[in-house]
Amino acid sequence: MQIIDAAFNRSRVVVLTFVFLILAGAIAYFSIAKEASPDVPIPMFYVSMVHDGISPEDAERLLIKPIEKELQSLEGLTEMKSVAAENYGSILLEFAAGADTDQALLDVREKVNLAKNHLPPDTLEPIINEINVALFPVISISLSGAMPERQLVQLAQELKEELESLSGVLEVEIGGDRTEMMEVIIEPETLETYHLSFDQIVAFLQRNNQLVAAGAMDTGAGRLVFKVPGVIEDIADVMDLPIKTHQGRVVTFNDLAQIRRTYKDPEGFARVGGEPALVLEVTKRIGANVIATIDEVKQVVAQQQQNWPTALSVNFMQDQSKSIKTLLGDLQNNVITAIFLVMLVIIAALGVKSAILVGLAIPGAFLSGILALYAMGFTLNIIVLFSLILSVGMLVDGAIVTIELAQRKIADGMPPKQAYAYGAKRMAWPIIASTATTLCVFLPLLFWPGVVGEFMSFLPITVILTLTASLFMALIFIPVLGAVFSKTDNLANQVTFAVPQEGRWTGAYIRLLTPLLAHPRKVLLIASLCMVAAYLSYAQFGKGVEFFPEVEPDFIQVQVQARGDLSVYEKDELVKRVEVALLDMPVYKTLYSKTFSDASQVQNVPTDLIGIVQLELVDWHLRPSAQEVIKAMRERVALIPGIQAQVRQQEHGPSSGKPIQVELTGKDFDELKAGVEEIHQRMLAIGGFIDIEDSRPLPGIEWSLKVNREQAARYQVDIATLGNTVQMLTSGLRITSYQPEDSEEELDIRLRFPQEKRNLEQMMNLKVPTVYGPVPLSNFAEFQPQPKTTKLEHRNGQRMMSVQADVLPELQVDQQLNLLKQSLQAQPLNANVKTHYKGQDEEQGEARNFLLKAFAIAIFLLVVILLTQFNNFYQALVILTAIIFSTAGVLLGLLVTQNPFGIVMVGIGIIALAGIVVNNNIVLIDTYNQYRSEGVEKIEAIQITLAQRMRPVLLTTLTTILGLMPMVLAMNIDIIGQSITFGAPSSQWWVQLSSAIVGGLTFSTLLTLIVTPCLLAWKK
Repeated sequence: MQIIDAAFNRSRVVVLTFVFLILAGAIAYFSIAKEASPDVPIPMFYVSMVHDGISPEDAERLLIKPIEKELQSLEGLTEMKSVAAENYGSILLEFAAGADTDQALLDVREKVNLAKNHLPPDTLEPIINEINVALFPVISISLSGAMPERQLVQLAQELKEELESLSGVLEVEIGGDRTEMMEVIIEPETLETYHLSFDQIVAFLQRNNQLVAAGAMDTGAGRLVFKVPGVIEDIADVMDLPIKTHQGRVVTFNDLAQIRRTYKDPEGFARVGGEPALVLEVTKRIGANVIATIDEVKQVVAQQQQNWPTALSVNFMQDQSKSIKTLLGDLQNNVITAIFLVMLVIIAALGVKSAILVGLAIPGAFLSGILALYAMGFTLNIIVLFSLILSVGMLVDGAIVTIELAQRKIADGMPPKQAYAYGAKRMAWPIIASTATTLCVFLPLLFWPGVVGEFMSFLPITVILTLTASLFMALIFIPVLGAVFSKTDNLANQVTFAVPQEGRWTGAYIRLLTPLLAHPRKVLLIASLCMVAAYLSYAQFGKGVEFFPEVEPDFIQVQVQARGDLSVYEKDELVKRVEVALLDMPVYKTLYSKTFSDASQVQNVPTDLIGIVQLELVDWHLRPSAQEVIKAMRERVALIPGIQAQVRQQEHGPSSGKPIQVELTGKDFDELKAGVEEIHQRMLAIGGFIDIEDSRPLPGIEWSLKVNREQAARYQVDIATLGNTVQMLTSGLRITSYQPEDSEEELDIRLRFPQEKRNLEQMMNLKVPTVYGPVPLSNFAEFQPQPKTTKLEHRNGQRMMSVQADVLPELQVDQQLNLLKQSLQAQPLNANVKTHYKGQDEEQGEARNFLLKAFAIAIFLLVVILLTQFNNFYQALVILTAIIFSTAGVLLGLLVTQNPFGIVMVGIGIIALAGIVVNNNIVLIDTYNQYRSEGVEKIEAIQITLAQRMRPVLLTTLTTILGLMPMVLAMNIDIIGQSITFGAPSSQWWVQLSSAIVGGLTFSTLLTLIVTPCLLAWKK
């Protein structure tokens, strides 16, 4: 081939290019952004509308439906979920995986702008947020200590501003934060004495909180600009405002009310280790280097801390950089271990010098692939690192074949330069074909849709880049380097394989195989029976099916539930009891709890959630397994009266929420509730389901103000006046807002009655200002109790309720869900209620369907390449039998390692295996065809081929298997730290995939050396 000849003629350029790739790749490796899991951009948007005091029913009618009507026509929209709750409405939009996120966001904004004109006047501007699964805190900073709350809040907000100025930080949320406001406390009697109404006070303050640009005057001698400043800047501006004249005296706000700058009523609390705290949760930008970003955050905190009081305690929690360093360190150790094992095999088979040459292909291909990833803006994560481990054995295959052939020619007396050039050119097409077959099976994985596809896309990209680089290493760089640094006089003589029976192991193999060549049908039958036996064995003794592998978590979360009209303080007392029950457990580093006044806006939590207690666990090898810890925690919290608690572990991989999710849609609210109750009871009857929750309205009471409109009309009182009167007893009547100099945000000015007057007993004694003077509210209105509706949900415009559940650790999600489906098929629900299976079942079905299609496409591409290489249907079919037999090896591998069949990991493993197992067959049949073309008789050609190719076949297989063996055993060898550990979380990700490939490759290779020659002998 001309490109190979050109490379040998310009060997210095090739050596220089190789050195450049090594150096540039090394720089890219240290510069590339590092993270644990890949950043997965999801085309999802969240539209929220806030309206203080609105009920869930009114939010559904006045907020949700007008927006839904406009949004449902969006192009590419796959699902729309809506929630109507007290004080707000929200809509979650999910677009097709291939949708343009920027364009979709523009379309959503346009539709919301059209619809917002139909919203009630007091509704705040709708907010549109883009959702991304990467937007979870990478580190949390807790501030606590014996100091005034205002000072603590101010320091937290100042730190938030500093952190958000960092380039890698997207936003910072403060857990336990308080919202400031200016509170104007006024006695009801004072309003009566001065004959003031709420409307007068509101209008007066609003008119006096304006900046009026009065214009300019051109005098001819100059131009004068006028303004009438009236903007409220501090409390004094409000206190000194004259509100009216009474008996000849000017009355100011200071005479009527108590004015103070304070906080709104608490909506939640945060504690760390049982002590009150403010917690800053830092999220990073997509593509930012997690480790570098967290280092910058810690530097900013250290600088700020120099000016903070000594009483302020600062702690870092949920530091992802530590787990990332551990994960990446473990996987890097596995990469080094894989390279070491591969090199041992190559040295033993080819000698030190040839092993060094083959070994250069590993860093050359690795660093070239990382350089390409860095140039494409990708990150270095666990998927990329495992892809490198997966590639270790495969990327040396071509180099082994080339160097092994060159060695033979040198041993026959050919000069090194000619020998390496001959080896590269002779094996070019077989190597290109075998590499192409591996690449073509990974190619369809690039088009995997959905979140799972985005998550796993790093694997095919990394493999394709490294194997492409390995092709150039095998055919150009390594042969040229071999020719440049070789000397004929110090080469060990190599034995040629012209005679089939030479060599002890080779001779034994040929003698064993020769009788079998006469009975190809029997050999094929025995191989088929072995395959069937493997399938039956796994069906009988296997561990079932799962979606994604279980990985030891770093965090465990306790979701505390309670029902009843509890105040936020009562809820916090219940959460404290859970904290006390868990504080003395020696399994965590930090314990962080949050109490919610209203958790309806928190995603993927029970409807009756009142708080969350999150434990950051100590390192996995210093504690019992997560399942044992969760069991102990369940036993402790089960003893606490008045609550229910769900214990959830950190989720790994692309799935979210509970594994079993059933959504019911329909028009009738009562039918939906009955359907949810029925599914709930079915789960209990089947057994094995735990932490069952549903979205039915919680039992409770709310007070509805029933107005006698005729009576109210006589007093010329409207609904707004009545609503304002009630607000004086609740959160306060918002008058206007102002922005003090020491705040970055505007603060509300709210008018309220004193604390002792804000209770239910005072409600009906309230006097409403009318044209006839103050009149008791009871004259034309009464409060009536009615069932409380917490929230109403929609799915694609229809009312929806859902049931979610987990399963016992010893059970399979897939099996439990099938039992539920069978129960619902045997006894269906109401025909007006439609059932949709979401969560893991939906994601698992999508993944399974795609992987089947990808496998079919991969097989088609393999056949095309094989026909291009051999132009022979029969030989292509012979090679495809290796793929079929390899699936039996996959099941045997899972059976030996006692792993379940993972839809994602084992599915990818089977597809990857299809490309790997054909390589040996391609090289084998190519050599056989060469001898046949030279006129060698069929049986003799098979014997010579096997004698020559047995060693490279076993070498390439063994290198791939040994490269993955640490992952199969979940083993991590720390060469620098001189330690060996088993079961690390970094290896738990990949046990299924590596077991599938090793089992399939071992089984198929044994059959390749036996079945393939027999099938070639079968062909007349």
